[in-house]
Amino acid sequence: MAVSPPDTPSLTVDIVRWSRTHQVALDDAVVTEEPLEIRVRAGTGSAYATLAITMRTPGHDVELALGFLYGEGLLVARGDVLEAQICTTTSNVVNVTVRPDLDLRAKTESRRFYTTSSCGLCGRSSLDAVAAALKGRRVAGDRPVSTDTLTALPVLLRGRQTVFHATGGLHGCGLFTAGGELVAVREDVGRHNAVDKLVGRSFLDGTLPGTDRILMLSGRAGFELVQKAVMAGISVVAAVGAPTSLAVELARTAGQTLVGFVTPERLNVYAGGHRLGLDGPAGGA
Repeated sequence: MAVSPPDTPSLTVDIVRWSRTHQVALDDAVVTEEPLEIRVRAGTGSAYATLAITMRTPGHDVELALGFLYGEGLLVARGDVLEAQICTTTSNVVNVTVRPDLDLRAKTESRRFYTTSSCGLCGRSSLDAVAAALKGRRVAGDRPVSTDTLTALPVLLRGRQTVFHATGGLHGCGLFTAGGELVAVREDVGRHNAVDKLVGRSFLDGTLPGTDRILMLSGRAGFELVQKAVMAGISVVAAVGAPTSLAVELARTAGQTLVGFVTPERLNVYAGGHRLGLDGPAGGA
């Protein structure tokens, strides 16, 4: 049925399209969803240990692995990673080697992650680890951001979501400067994976924390996505959809700007409105 290799972001399948007037057999593109195993080791002389398995859309897998590790507080600087590459002997595996003195054995033994494409946090230990990593963390950057810039971002992001246009089945996110200049776009069947890919790209480029950067989301802004943005030091999160109560609470606590329901004509400001020059409950730092 599939006519494309399984490591591509989409597959072609034969379907029947039905309507009340007729039915027709045709080919349709569907988004690829496959597991990715993230393995880590300290130094080249030790064995890899499995830290996480996530359901994702293939592509930018090394970025995904590094962004995930950074978001969990296991990586701090680019120099922590000696090597990160796709495994050449086993499919759907990324191997990450960190500095020998950065012993992750205890952390990997006590923390195992299984993440679905809809939920990136599964298990009490994972939630506790996120809370510990976030403790006291605040984002920096007070560069003004105009509402004109923010309301233009959904169209700019959608124009770069190439796999979404083919399948209609992907979440997208984009990283922009405070002036609205595009830095990078990533797509994935899991919204948390798409953000991890962006963070991983920034990690490899040495541009973390993302001070005075804008993260634009194609859907809602849940706690986990805001958490990842806070960990990455991103100053502004904008979403086409709604935020959750925990996302608003975290953004306000971390001094982050959070806006939702962004369209070309309007947006709602939930936190950090001072960067937009606004007063009121969401206007403070």
